[in-house]
Amino acid sequence: MAPSSGFAHGLTDVGNGNWAWLQPDGGWGWSNAGLIVDGDQALLVDTLYDLDLTAAMLAGFGEAAPDARISTLVNTHSNGDHCNGNELVHDAEIVASAAAAAEMANESPEFMSALMAAAPEMGVMGEFFVNCFSAFDFAGVTGAAPTSTFSGSTSRMVGDTLVELVEVGPAHTAGDVLVHVPSRRTVYSGDILFVQGHPILWAGSIPDAIAALDTIEAWDPDVIVPGHGPVTDLDGLREIRDYLRYCRNECRIRHDRGMSVEEAARDISLDRWISWGDPERIVTLVDSSYREFEGRVEPTPITELFAMMASLWKSHS
Repeated sequence: MAPSSGFAHGLTDVGNGNWAWLQPDGGWGWSNAGLIVDGDQALLVDTLYDLDLTAAMLAGFGEAAPDARISTLVNTHSNGDHCNGNELVHDAEIVASAAAAAEMANESPEFMSALMAAAPEMGVMGEFFVNCFSAFDFAGVTGAAPTSTFSGSTSRMVGDTLVELVEVGPAHTAGDVLVHVPSRRTVYSGDILFVQGHPILWAGSIPDAIAALDTIEAWDPDVIVPGHGPVTDLDGLREIRDYLRYCRNECRIRHDRGMSVEEAARDISLDRWISWGDPERIVTLVDSSYREFEGRVEPTPITELFAMMASLWKSHS
């Protein structure tokens, strides 16, 4: 099941009692979610960026599996487009890695609302924020924190179906979790995979992200539901791994030449992936590579990264 050139919004049956909820075009904030069903039990993988989107997703899953009750919600990581709708999933255990839960405590829908209100006065960065996030309604999102956390790995039973939760962060974020359904050869990857879109690294390094992809590959799944973009398979995974390896090599060359993060981001050719969305995200891969090469642990302030991405986006628009 190689990734298609396009994909439809909403409910997708990925087989064997597994479902996906897809949101084209898979760009900033347009994340996917999943549902694993066995009999009258269900496990939900992630919620969406605002309450209206999450409500529509839950209604769609309810139509697909009307007799199943969601008893467990797994948040694959801390970014709001994967957990802002948690409060709409009632009476469910909410599971995340301990590292993701710690990051969630610092995620603020109120901050996003204030940021969008201030965007008209913020110049190019404000234009970029409006382009990325104006479709979402952050008002009224109060959130619901995880009720169970783990480190390393854990599992849940959905009816008679084993679901494995495996922590692979830091990579995209500090606490990324893969959701693996071994008997159905299906993986919900969260933002370890972006398909048809340039990936983002906020916390880990490119080797960390590649190691997470290698974990998925070792499971030999037939179906991978990415955090963003169309459903894919191992061929799609390998294309993303090729991209990451290429970017790291190009970053090393430019780091050794003394180029800045932004200079390198502008200089690296991405022509092989010209059709992928949001190329400004290369900034996060360059930054993470430079931190790796220099042995720096502290993350770069996100405002600096967004400023560089906004500048790159403006030059492409």
